[in-house]
Amino acid sequence: MTKTPRRRHDPIHGLIEAALQPGRLISYGEGFGFVSILGGVADRIRELLSTDPARAVELCEVFLAGCNEKAEEIDDSDGYLGTFAQELVCQWIRARQAANAGPDETVGKLLAWMDDDPYGFCSGVERNAATAFDRKGLQAFERQARARFDAAGGRVWADVLRAIYSAQRDVDRYVGLCRKTELTTGDCETIAGLLQARRKFADALVWVEHGLELEQRDRFPMAGGRIADMKRHLLKKLGRGDEALNSAWVDFQAHPNSSSYDELMHYAPKAERAAWRERAMEAAEGGDLSSLIELWLAAKETGRLVERLRSASNRELEGISHYTTEPAAKRLATAYPEVAAKVFRALGMRIVNANKSRYYGAALANFQEAKRCYVQAGLRCEWDALVLEVRHTHRRKYSFMPGFERLAASR
Repeated sequence: MTKTPRRRHDPIHGLIEAALQPGRLISYGEGFGFVSILGGVADRIRELLSTDPARAVELCEVFLAGCNEKAEEIDDSDGYLGTFAQELVCQWIRARQAANAGPDETVGKLLAWMDDDPYGFCSGVERNAATAFDRKGLQAFERQARARFDAAGGRVWADVLRAIYSAQRDVDRYVGLCRKTELTTGDCETIAGLLQARRKFADALVWVEHGLELEQRDRFPMAGGRIADMKRHLLKKLGRGDEALNSAWVDFQAHPNSSSYDELMHYAPKAERAAWRERAMEAAEGGDLSSLIELWLAAKETGRLVERLRSASNRELEGISHYTTEPAAKRLATAYPEVAAKVFRALGMRIVNANKSRYYGAALANFQEAKRCYVQAGLRCEWDALVLEVRHTHRRKYSFMPGFERLAASR
């Protein structure tokens, strides 16, 4: 993406520069907060679309040039800056359209950025850009992308055309393009979605079935279950609800979790949902603990959850993300303090075992909750054993142990 020089002074230039913090390295973990600040400036520019779109165009170009310069000063492993840059490109497209700029010129500049894209900010940008363009802009985008595809072929320009035809809801040209290139499960899903929007449910189902066949052959499927969900939806639309329910049940048995349970209940007849719920809960009992915690919390199956957590080893609990275990610990703290203590213990140990020093404060908070729950449950001996284990294993963690010792000594 080429740099665009500033053409005139604008007060928002200062806001852009202050937000980008030139010269300061943005480390991993700071990216989300940093990009949130950039988003605030982008909001200021967006407000100009209706009042001064030409000014918004210039500011977007300055901002994009600054993002390219900042790319050398940020660990963007999570892709926050790249995502922001793509959103800014779409804002630039809308600003140019509001300013009545020529669509061919807009597309030409976008393609130039895609050609000169050292930091990958424009990788896959066509998907969002296709939704940002108006009808004339999409036509210009299609003409120029088609010319490049016809001249050189290649997956990149085929994907650009896919995005355009999808945005135009042009099933025939999308299918025609797929016949000239490699057909994927994602293509089948897109074509089925376009046909479904036209209420051509039987035709859509044919493409879904084809997509599922391709997915089975793929060593690394990318659809993430969406196409199977689409099949069930189409079956129900075609009056084949029993088949949809059976498909949801097969999926739940293979992957018992809150998402597959919700899908099962969606297709279960209302009068039979209680029976299907019980059947599902029994079938799930041998599943992965992480998925079971989420499922049983969502389904309010407290008894099953408590029994499974009681039988779980400390190591098993420590291997599960805090996003899953923390809600369980909080839910059980009042009625089942002995189980909650075990989970809070795992939350704390997970952090210190991983040497995540920046989260030692959270570990101490978890250990404090573990102590409170152990004492409430009359299991002071379990807390004392935990103190001995932490002292033995983590005694050299000098940024953690003083706080832990204060906790251990407190009443």
